[in-house]
Amino acid sequence: MLDLLKDLWGFMQARKKFWLAPIIVMLLLLGALIVLSQGSAVAPFIYTLF
Repeated sequence: MLDLLKDLWGFMQARKKFWLAPIIVMLLLLGALIVLSQGSAVAPFIYTLF
């Protein structure tokens, strides 16, 4: 996993694509929110957002 992050950071530095960083961070946070909320009382409220 760490190698993937290093490769991604290297790509963004080489290609000057730093605008990708906020998109990637938001996708990771959204994925973590969905995974962590499964089976909890918060899940019905999160699924209504989508």
